[in-house]
Amino acid sequence: MNKFLLKTEPSVYSFDDLLRDKTTVWDGVANSLALKHLRSMKKGDQAFFYHTGDEKQIVGIVSIHSDPYQDPKNSDPKLAVVEVKGVEKLKKPVTLAAIKGEKRLARFPLVTIGRLSVMPVSDAEWDFILSLSH
Repeated sequence: MNKFLLKTEPSVYSFDDLLRDKTTVWDGVANSLALKHLRSMKKGDQAFFYHTGDEKQIVGIVSIHSDPYQDPKNSDPKLAVVEVKGVEKLKKPVTLAAIKGEKRLARFPLVTIGRLSVMPVSDAEWDFILSLSH
């Protein structure tokens, strides 16, 4: 199972919105590297849900609920979407400042390619970030 991080502005769509809705289509990804990561997702993979903007923190975990498919709202065949399902809210959000303060996460894409909206997360990074959320 692969792991990822998905970023969104909470004023546009928050983790609480996802928990209320149960599932949603993850769309709006246009950056070619972010799309490459999105297209590598498989049903059953997991992702951290990251709030951008003023919050800048990982707030929850989602499961990838579908394999990628062409964005039905856009005729560009390069644009893909996945469906995601809320799994759980983290007990304690993990802030970007906390992540940047950890030497073990110095190569984490959120630190090195901060503007990327979809990024892979290694198993070691995933486990360490989860340990920071307790």
